[in-house]
Amino acid sequence: MYQLDFPWLLLILPAPLIVWWLLPPHRETSASIRLPFFNEVARAAGVEPTEGSVVPKRSWMQVAVDLIAWCLIVLALARPQYVEPPVVKTEPQRDILLALDLSQSMDTRDFAAPDGTSKARVEAVRTVVSDFVSRRPGDRLGLIAFGDAPYPLAPFTMDHALVKNLVESLLPGIAGPRTAMGDSLGLAIRMFEKTTVPQKVLILLTDGNDTASKMPPLKAAGIAKSKQIVIHTVGIGDPAATGEDKLDTASLEKIATDTGGRYFFGGDQSQLQEIYDELDRITPEDQKQLSWRPRTELFFWPLGGAIATMLAWYGLTGLYSLVRRRLPA
Repeated sequence: MYQLDFPWLLLILPAPLIVWWLLPPHRETSASIRLPFFNEVARAAGVEPTEGSVVPKRSWMQVAVDLIAWCLIVLALARPQYVEPPVVKTEPQRDILLALDLSQSMDTRDFAAPDGTSKARVEAVRTVVSDFVSRRPGDRLGLIAFGDAPYPLAPFTMDHALVKNLVESLLPGIAGPRTAMGDSLGLAIRMFEKTTVPQKVLILLTDGNDTASKMPPLKAAGIAKSKQIVIHTVGIGDPAATGEDKLDTASLEKIATDTGGRYFFGGDQSQLQEIYDELDRITPEDQKQLSWRPRTELFFWPLGGAIATMLAWYGLTGLYSLVRRRLPA
């Protein structure tokens, strides 16, 4: 659609008429001598009398040209625009960070698959988390892998295909044999500091207890709580194991509870799938839509028309007068 950005400027269209009416041409009376035989004196002197002051009248064509030019100038001042159809942009209101344990114990083949076979824990995690990523088209996702230390594999991004490919290529032990759960929480906090969305969610998955962190997991959870980061924890290890392989369910439960999240335990691939289904349900998509209408400025068209009209009229009349003066009488 077309519109005027300053339509009130059209009120100045009658301004020339108002000026002509309120400010008539200046007339001045001067002293003179009236000679009843002026024509005889002029003939005797050989002089052709002329008018002392000549004010040529405007032709109707000149009035029309000036009127058209004035209207075009006022139209240009009113700033005509072409308003294009609305453009809608959707912005996510939640960032989800996936932190996955890739210690050597993730290679343990004790996870029952739906077909009854046993597979490595990391294989089940790849399948379930990849499916979770596919169902979050409206959220920005990030990815952390941790073992001896945490490593940011993907910053927060809408490129879910990239995150999915990274998840499907994860291998146990590539980050080291141990588990740095507390440090991974610290890295997650630093990554969330660079985001401006109102909702920040961390989903932490591990199969053991913290054996390599410099920052205690509970202290990191306290910092996350102060920064309004919700942490959901998922345990898939063996709570009855000993040493490094024992799943620290107490810490995982407290981390989730203190930050407003939930703790889940998955003993096989079906349970793990149900956990991520539940996480998908309790974190529904939250998006903000921004709409604006692009505008194309058109003021230069009436302005150019006014200039072209004036140049054409006065150029042609000037050329006509010049030709008339040069033609022989």
